Amino acid sequence: MNKVGIIGLGMLGSAVAEHLYDSGFQVSAYNRTKEKTINLKNKGIKICTSPKDVAINSELVIIIVKNAEAVKEISFENDGIIQGKHEKLIVADMSTINPTESKNISKEFKDIGINKLDIPVMGGPNVAISGDLVMMVSGDKNSYEYCKNIFEKIANKVFFLGENGIAHSVKLAMNLQITMLALALSEGITLLKKSNVDPKIFLEILNSTYFKTGMSEKKAYKMIDGKYDATFTLANLKKDISTMTSTAKSLGVELPMISKAEQVYENAVNEGLGDIDYTGIIEYIKKINETK
Repeated sequence: MNKVGIIGLGMLGSAVAEHLYDSGFQVSAYNRTKEKTINLKNKGIKICTSPKDVAINSELVIIIVKNAEAVKEISFENDGIIQGKHEKLIVADMSTINPTESKNISKEFKDIGINKLDIPVMGGPNVAISGDLVMMVSGDKNSYEYCKNIFEKIANKVFFLGENGIAHSVKLAMNLQITMLALALSEGITLLKKSNVDPKIFLEILNSTYFKTGMSEKKAYKMIDGKYDATFTLANLKKDISTMTSTAKSLGVELPMISKAEQVYENAVNEGLGDIDYTGIIEYIKKINETK
């Protein structure tokens, strides 16, 4: 398999497309907002006029869009992926969506003879550009094996988890961790600043224990310095948190902390912080303390 299509050229989609192209794959791409295609077009990647055209030109189409509604739109509506169906076509969804929605979408593809895999990833565009994402895959095992050479080029670790929907469940649980870690660091740093203690001492001690994380070792120092170059925006994490809470509700599971976190992130977005990196949640914590 050598022909890959990418639909959705946000920060992650563009990085995946560029990395695959640089790795020798034939890449076709589509994005609804044409301005986001210019850099990839200049690099030599084929830019298509519709999801249908991407499917026609690809053996594997990777979807990387905002939500389940967007997945369904580019898959099944006018000039959608299914309009470009051919014998070798496999679809893989890298978007973060509700596991039940994923199962329903997979069934709709299956009913017309197309296998769809779930392939959410951990890691942002900064690691996607070098092929160092971590990928979770669920769906048809034979389709996974057929696409494995591409997945192993995108990610340095690939986990096959079973039937459709499972990978998206794990992805939501992973993003729940990110949500809580960003809040914990934000509140710890804020507490120490208010105590007239250098929060970098806190990080040095934290990172000397097994409580350390990649976030505390890297992004936390930028949080102290007020640097929030977005690899994953606060608004996008808020969207994923809402998917977590709706999924929990559908399962009859009570997750009290993520429900509280949803309100905090929603408030931060309403304060105009949505376009910065998710670790910019510290700015909201600062803001509510400045009024006291």
